[in-house]
Amino acid sequence: MRAAPAEVLVSNDGQIQFGTYLMGEGTHIHGRQLTGWDDLPDLDDASVAMPSAHGAWPGQLLSGPRVLGFDFLIDDGRGTAGLPEILEGLRRATAVRQEESPLIIQLAGARHLLWGRVTRRALPADRKYTWGNPSGSVEWTCSDPRRYEVAEQVARTGLPAPEPGLDWHEAEADPPPGAEWELDWGGSATPGAVGIDNAGDADTYPVLAITGPVRRPAVINAATGAVLEYDITLADTDRLVIDTREGTVTLNDTAPRLYTATYRSSPERAFTLPPGETLLTFRAEEFTDTGALTVLWRSAWW
Repeated sequence: MRAAPAEVLVSNDGQIQFGTYLMGEGTHIHGRQLTGWDDLPDLDDASVAMPSAHGAWPGQLLSGPRVLGFDFLIDDGRGTAGLPEILEGLRRATAVRQEESPLIIQLAGARHLLWGRVTRRALPADRKYTWGNPSGSVEWTCSDPRRYEVAEQVARTGLPAPEPGLDWHEAEADPPPGAEWELDWGGSATPGAVGIDNAGDADTYPVLAITGPVRRPAVINAATGAVLEYDITLADTDRLVIDTREGTVTLNDTAPRLYTATYRSSPERAFTLPPGETLLTFRAEEFTDTGALTVLWRSAWW
């Protein structure tokens, strides 16, 4: 799963954090307008026109990247004395980079996280650029158009354990008669399931971490019917991590194990958490009392 910044600097509406650089309210980079924030990204409509009737057969809607445009005004509060330093910091923070960086934005009380790259920067060299209060704009392109909650959620469950059943105390020499028998009705079963809440309005990708000992582990998504199952035996020191967004399966953080997926296993990228409650069940070929499933996710919004 993609990492959030080590330190979240955003604390108020109108602030933008890109990597470790803070812009917007309370900084020298005053925001004037942010475009593309609440807009739907461009959609690729795979609908097919009906050849002999009005309308079309509805096809899948797939989103393109989200493009955010930020127009700003620079004010150092000291005339032109601090302007070179502010401009240098802005240029460094918005330089060309190949990897996407965390982008946190808070507006109208809602704080969300994306990952993007700077694909445009404009700093017109007019009179204001020289004599103070220059204006400019930055454009980010986010390959994943969804907006996520900043805090990562975590849930855990073990493999199911059957109820111990009814104990009739047959070893007692003189059991009490009839209904007065001292019956032990057993404890509660361990269900081997965990509930996940996606509080947003878009599907989100979880990361699943399975620790041993466990043989042929499987995770079933009750909301979508998708199944992830792997023909692998994990020792008590092993950990299998399934990143459903990246479509990877890794053993102990180093060894790829995507090839261990069984015939009934769904594609990893098809294993998503829809908006609302989702029940994930954890199963294996042999039950143990130590195998465990950890689910990490963020709620997602369009």
